[in-house]
Amino acid sequence: MDDQKGEDNVNNKKHLPMYGVGPIYVGVIIAVTVAAVIAGHCDLFEAGVINTLKIPFAVVGILIIALGIVLWLGAIFLSKIDSGITENRLVTSGVYAMCRNPIYTAFMFFCTGALFISGNVFFLPLFFFYWIFMTVLMKNTEEKWLLELYGIEYANYCKGVNRCIPWFSKKDKIV
Repeated sequence: MDDQKGEDNVNNKKHLPMYGVGPIYVGVIIAVTVAAVIAGHCDLFEAGVINTLKIPFAVVGILIIALGIVLWLGAIFLSKIDSGITENRLVTSGVYAMCRNPIYTAFMFFCTGALFISGNVFFLPLFFFYWIFMTVLMKNTEEKWLLELYGIEYANYCKGVNRCIPWFSKKDKIV
């Protein structure tokens, strides 16, 4: 009976939605990327294709996509973010020790890699749009939810871990 009460408390306690604003972010950047790749093959943007850079851009694009795959797999399978959400605990280990939003960042990397592979320099600055869009979206939604839910634990985590660009955590700032 006590196990049931404990389980009910976990299930009834306020926690993050399983998907958050992810589908919005991912849907928008994928749509923008697809439009850019298609537009990159139109006469209007053909000047952005530099033939001597096609191979280096393709290699960079593949490497960026590979990094995105590593982040995504690390977040989903190694850090087990789904169980963190359902168990109502802040996940700060694994790839979450390098980036607060590795799943969204993974999709940002997938899309940026696709832009590199498409080989049109006109569309490479879209990476900055993806980054700014993620920053604004996270600051106004999930970061507020997490701060309300986890308080000082989340605030301290934010001080030591980048929002969207993976980097080694600043352990001296994480208390």
